[in-house]
Amino acid sequence: MEELNKEIDKLKISSLLQLDETIAKDFFVGIEYPWEVFETLDEKIIALGKILPEDVYEYRGENIWVAKSAKVAPTALLNGPLIVDENAEIRHCAFIRGSAVIGKNSVVGNSTEIKSSILFNNVQTPHYNYVGNSILSYKSHMGAGSITSNLKSDKSLVSININGEKKETGLKKLGAILGSNVEIGCNSVLNPGTVVGSNTNVYPLSMVRGYVPENSIYKKAGEVVDKI
Repeated sequence: MEELNKEIDKLKISSLLQLDETIAKDFFVGIEYPWEVFETLDEKIIALGKILPEDVYEYRGENIWVAKSAKVAPTALLNGPLIVDENAEIRHCAFIRGSAVIGKNSVVGNSTEIKSSILFNNVQTPHYNYVGNSILSYKSHMGAGSITSNLKSDKSLVSININGEKKETGLKKLGAILGSNVEIGCNSVLNPGTVVGSNTNVYPLSMVRGYVPENSIYKKAGEVVDKI
């Protein structure tokens, strides 16, 4: 039981997320696991948006707040509730469907779609990405064409596999949780309930599920090595 608890602890907020690097830090107060934030994400975004300083953020209607220093392409589509933080960049034909926080200096790129997700500061989703029901921590990067799959084919609730054990989330939709400084290779698919620990690289064209340890390199299923 003690060993199992040690494994499950790796999925906790304290092990995965760099909370000082997001305007949404207070969203995680009182919860243990990152995915628990989704239960009241809309309400939390709206409450935070209403107290943002008007000299820094512009209210664009329908619960959308965009920092005046952010760059938003005229072809991008923004739906609320949404907060786009300072110096973020929303590029050509990006589609933010709502229930999202885009961190400082982050990039939502060409034809990228974001929904029900929190991007921490300095996160890169620059080319043809889909990020749904996911949390991307500080300086994580999604390679071109990489996506988070957030719904199982049989529509059952998502559980997270960690070293042969399962942690139930109680959610029908859950994409990926990425720790800080994670690199996801081009055209990779992160299956529902994927958790990648901080400072880990995932090879291009990977199909990932379950928990990938921090400070490692994911080459393919069954082949994960420590960084040297």
